[in-house]
Amino acid sequence: MENLVGRFKEAKILKDAVNSKKSVFIAVYGRRRVGKTFLIREVFENDFSFYLTGIANVSTQQQLAQFYVRITRHFPSQQEVIVPTDWFEAFNLLIRLLEQQNDNEKKIIFLDELPWLDTHKSNFIAALEHFWNSWASARKDISLIVCGSAASWMINNLLRNRGGLHNRVTERIKLEPFNLAEVKLFFKNKNINFDLYQIILCYMVFGGIPYYLERISSGLSAMQNINKLCFERNAPFRMEYEDLYGSLFKHAEKHQTIIEALSTKNKGLTRNQLIKLTGLSNGGSLTRILTELEESSFIRSYRNFGKNKKEKLFQLVDLYSLFYLNFIKNSSPDDENFWINATESPVFRSWSGYAFEMVCLHHVAQIKKAIGINSVQTSVYSWQSEGAQIDLIIDRKDQVINLCEMKFSLAPYTITKKYAESLRQKLEQFRQATKTKKAIFLTMMTTYGVKNNKYSYLVQNDLKMEDLFVSN
Repeated sequence: MENLVGRFKEAKILKDAVNSKKSVFIAVYGRRRVGKTFLIREVFENDFSFYLTGIANVSTQQQLAQFYVRITRHFPSQQEVIVPTDWFEAFNLLIRLLEQQNDNEKKIIFLDELPWLDTHKSNFIAALEHFWNSWASARKDISLIVCGSAASWMINNLLRNRGGLHNRVTERIKLEPFNLAEVKLFFKNKNINFDLYQIILCYMVFGGIPYYLERISSGLSAMQNINKLCFERNAPFRMEYEDLYGSLFKHAEKHQTIIEALSTKNKGLTRNQLIKLTGLSNGGSLTRILTELEESSFIRSYRNFGKNKKEKLFQLVDLYSLFYLNFIKNSSPDDENFWINATESPVFRSWSGYAFEMVCLHHVAQIKKAIGINSVQTSVYSWQSEGAQIDLIIDRKDQVINLCEMKFSLAPYTITKKYAESLRQKLEQFRQATKTKKAIFLTMMTTYGVKNNKYSYLVQNDLKMEDLFVSN
């Protein structure tokens, strides 16, 4: 496990499964490229009693043929084995072979990319259900670990199953992207000596996705790496956007339509605004698509402070998708220095400000810790009103509200006379619109802190990028 960065809680759950005195059924899910398979392989050091990976876009017969191949590798002495004709026969074969192992050690079964195994009319779920309910759960030596990137499939077919697998999953692990502290450690292990600003710049483009960060090269700056990976001819992440959504969702063009609509409105859109902008029809299909995108961590839904739950907004929070739609999509492969040349443009300044806000929203726990309220019960909101917007509000049970302003800059941030007046108006507008009786603390979250001048007194909490790198 020496190659693992972070993931301590998740690794403990998996390790405890081996030491359990009963059989366990663990479901691991999360966004594509987030490191689910790597985590499981590292924790168990590839020591599985049986390991099968589903294959995308192939028939049931081809999946069963791959099952046969894996059986012959894990049980090489079984010469009489033939390719199963269906999944019930496949799982019965696995049961027979596992029962021939007379040792008392835990038998770890790892089924990777489970949604791909569930091909049309394959009865895979029914066979898996029968395998667990009729055999594995009655024993004490089985650790069944299933994994999938299609988060909506994992949730609907396993975690919220209303049939024979209802409440059968004993542990669930949603693997989240790295936070900044983990990215810093990840780069350190790769001998990449970035300062905090360079790390944040990479995070603003790639988020905390290990697969993307693995491609960062030492000896190049963050800007050079981004240019190389996203804009040079045959850059690996030019086509990642299409591959990403196409591999996760059926009829992914509708998911992409929503993502692209949300990319045009930083504050997000209501359901009715999405319908108007995309032309998609209202109904269960739209609900399903929004749920799938949110469960896969591409978007978030949130409420305006003081509004009811029905008036929630949807906001794009996947940093790579945001960067792709702002820059990569319309760039020419012939302009291999596009990114280096774009850094002084208005679109760069607009994107960097919003992307930094997204980084902060991914690190609310660190912001709360820096303020000193990590043990205080809180709720997190945003707020928009006519001519005013606050992207992060921390409503506290100790009768305080933190209004957070997030600013990305190359030097300590200067509060000018004009901006100071804007802040005063925004705070007063918020107080009047919400009629709150709580104390209001202005919190500034910037890269290098707020420059001390005659207007900096407005700030109760002056947080710097270092505060975002604190471990949870």
